[in-house]
Amino acid sequence: MVTEKNELDLSIDQSQGCEITIKVKVASDRVKSARLAVAKKLGGDLKLPGFRKGHVPIQVVEQRFGDTLDREALDELVQQTYNEALIQADLSPISEGQISDVKYTPGEELSFSASFDTRPEINISRMGGFQIERPPIEMSESQVEEVIEHLRKQNGIWIPSSTEKPKDGDLVSVKVENTTDTEKESDTIKPYEFTLGNDHALPEIEEGIKTLTSGEANTFEVGFPDDFPDDELRGKTKSLHIELESHKTLEIPDLNDEFAKSLGEFADLEELRQKIEMDLKKEAEDRRDNIVRSKLLDCVMDANPFPVPQSMIDRYVESLLGNSDELTEEKLMEAKKEISPQAELVVRRILLIDRIAEMESLEGTVKDLEKRIDEISDQTGEKVHKIRSNLQKQKQMDSLLREITENKVFEFLVNQSEISD
Repeated sequence: MVTEKNELDLSIDQSQGCEITIKVKVASDRVKSARLAVAKKLGGDLKLPGFRKGHVPIQVVEQRFGDTLDREALDELVQQTYNEALIQADLSPISEGQISDVKYTPGEELSFSASFDTRPEINISRMGGFQIERPPIEMSESQVEEVIEHLRKQNGIWIPSSTEKPKDGDLVSVKVENTTDTEKESDTIKPYEFTLGNDHALPEIEEGIKTLTSGEANTFEVGFPDDFPDDELRGKTKSLHIELESHKTLEIPDLNDEFAKSLGEFADLEELRQKIEMDLKKEAEDRRDNIVRSKLLDCVMDANPFPVPQSMIDRYVESLLGNSDELTEEKLMEAKKEISPQAELVVRRILLIDRIAEMESLEGTVKDLEKRIDEISDQTGEKVHKIRSNLQKQKQMDSLLREITENKVFEFLVNQSEISD
């Protein structure tokens, strides 16, 4: 596809969906010029007996630098022509180009291939006419009681336990020493504080602590599981000397009007219950709406299939895993395999929402953003300028704008289909 003298000879393979491979050929004249330019650059700083600085003959430079000259010339030329090829072919990669099949001989035509992902072309022919059943709102009095109980525990105080030995629910303070590997400097006595029965420690350790009284110590044989985060302990059995310094019991406040008032915004216990019930209903409505949204997106995706770039899936998987340094290679591969299908679904939905927003002009605007900030201010009583400042500091403006766009898209989709209870 050469149309001008300075254009590259390109062939483009788009048979693999979002993965594109371009084959680039660079004329021999340009290869010679690029190599000469690198030779001059290298020779410019070269000092040799019998030659003035910057005046060393090219032939001497070639003899002196050899493979280094060709390597630099090739690297510069491939990078430069790869970028030119993208412009010439009007392509916008979303992943780093993988260079392969490089054929280079000094002074002759250069050829190479580059593979990368691009955003898929999403053609949407149907966005409505679907029948979606809205699930019922499920609430019970027990949910209200669970929230109240959680609030009581949150506002409880830890007091010295009346029992001789600790039990589940008690806060324990212990000192632990690995007596198996005493020669290791890292295995010194370490203090810990945690609540028993909440899986904060291995079961063997918790059961051992339950046999102690305050001030008492004992040594326990503890087997560490094969998936334990610390690779020095993983799959091994160690002798741990554990001293129980103290254990405390949580004293929770009585359930009455005074407790409700202590939370700061309720006149009595009944008002607290009403507020909790209202919040739970709102959460249930939000869950129901999310189910409807999910079903709508699934319908639109099924009606308008499109490929998803693997690089986008991989990046999303990496973001979910976060810092995975503590995982073994085997566990890391298992985790990636397990979450990849969900990651693909999320990416597919993101791409679909973006496309619908583009087609129907539903992208969130600055005006929408300001309106939403005003709404947050009305709901929370916080000043608009403070909300805006916090959003900017926490770099949440883009996330809020994204939320606005998604809400507009879903409102549009709901209006295109029949939603029944």
